[in-house]
Amino acid sequence: MDDAGFFTLDARHLTLALVGLIVILSRWLPRLVSNHEPAAAPLMLMLGAGASLLVPDLSLLPDPRDFPRPWETLSELAIIVALFGAGMRIDRLRPWKRWLPTVRLLAVAMPLTIFAVATMGLLLGGLTLAGAILLGAVLAPTDPVLAADVQVGPPHEGREHPVRFTLTTEAALNDGLAFPFVYLGLIIAADGFSTGDLVLEWLARDVVYRIAAGAFMGWAGGRALGFVLFRVPKGAILAETGSGVIAFAGVLLCYGSTELVEGYGFIAVAVLGLTLRRIEEEHHFHRRLHDSSEAVEHALTAILLVALGTALPSLLADMGWDHVLIALALIAVIRPLSGWISLIGTDLGHRSRAVISIYGVRGIGSIYYLGYAGIHMEFANETQLWSLVALAILLSTLLHGFSVAWAMDRLRDDRD
Repeated sequence: MDDAGFFTLDARHLTLALVGLIVILSRWLPRLVSNHEPAAAPLMLMLGAGASLLVPDLSLLPDPRDFPRPWETLSELAIIVALFGAGMRIDRLRPWKRWLPTVRLLAVAMPLTIFAVATMGLLLGGLTLAGAILLGAVLAPTDPVLAADVQVGPPHEGREHPVRFTLTTEAALNDGLAFPFVYLGLIIAADGFSTGDLVLEWLARDVVYRIAAGAFMGWAGGRALGFVLFRVPKGAILAETGSGVIAFAGVLLCYGSTELVEGYGFIAVAVLGLTLRRIEEEHHFHRRLHDSSEAVEHALTAILLVALGTALPSLLADMGWDHVLIALALIAVIRPLSGWISLIGTDLGHRSRAVISIYGVRGIGSIYYLGYAGIHMEFANETQLWSLVALAILLSTLLHGFSVAWAMDRLRDDRD
C-alpha cells in the first residue's frame, strides 16, 4: 500500500471541518463578553467569508448566480420549518386587538417598503422594472429564521410582550405575502407591463386565490394533524408515544400539498402552526414539536449562513456604490420609517414602535426568493441583485445581531 498520499487534504472534508468550527465559534465567542443569547448569525457570515479568503478552494454551496437551485432548496426548508415554529410559539390569539400592529405592518409597512426599494432600484440602481419589483419583494419581508431574539418564547413559556408578539406574527405571515410581488416581477420580465388583463389576472390568481388557498390548507392541515396527534387511537396517541419528528413530516406534507393546489405554502405552514397550537393547548407535546422543528431550523440556518459567508467575497466583488446606498437606505431609513408610519394610532409606546420598526431583519427569505426567481427566469440584473441582497443581509445581521439584546433590555422599561 502506498502511503504517499496518507495525509492528503480532501477539500470536501476540510470544508465540513471548517463549517463545524465556524458554527461552534459563532455560538461560543459571544459568551466570552455577554450572558445574552449569542449573536451567531453575523459571526457565521464573517467567519465564513474569512475562511473562504484563507482557503480559496472552500465552497460549501456553488455560486448562487450560476446554480441557484441548492440555495433555493435549503432556504425553502429553513423557512417553512421556521414559519411553523413561529405559529407554534403563539400561546394566545386573543384579544384580536393585539393583531392590529401586525395587520398594519403587513398592509402598510410592507407595500411601502416594496415601493421604496423598487423605486431606488429603478432610479438609482439602474435596474429594469421587473428587476426593481423583484428587488423590492425580495427585501421587503422580515425574516422568521434570524429574528428569534425578538420573538415570543416557546409554547407555554409566555414572554408575549406586544413587541415580541407583533414581530413574531409579522415574520410568520409576510414571507408568504411577499410572493405576489415576486410573481409580478416574473410576469413583467416575461411579458412586459400592461394595465389590463395582466393586472386583473395577477390580482385574481396570485393575490386572492393563492393567499386564500394557503390559509385554508394551513387550517385544514392543522386540524388533520391535530386529529392524528391527539385524538386517534385512544390510549396510544402519537402525542404521548411519538417523536417530535412528526412536526417536520407534518410541515412537509402541508407545504407540499398546498403548493400542489397552487396556494402559498409559506402562509399554509404558518397557519398550520397557529391552528395546531389551538388543539389541546396545554399538552406538553406542543413544546416537543416546537423544539424538534427549532433544531432542524437551526441546523439548516447554520449551513446557509456559513455558505453565504463563503460566497460573500465573490458576490460583493460586483458591488457598486449604488448597492451600498440602497442597502443602507433599506435598513436605516425605509424599513424604520415605513414601520413607524404603519404603527401610528396603535396603543404601542414610542420605544416599542421604534423597536418594531427597526428590528425587521433581512435574511434567509431573501435568499429563497432570489434563488426561486433565478430558477424560473433569467433576469438582466441578476448579478446586481445577488450583490445587493447579500450586502443587505450582511448589514442587517450585523446591525440587528449585535444590538438586539441591548434593545430588548431597554424595552422592559417601556412605560409610555
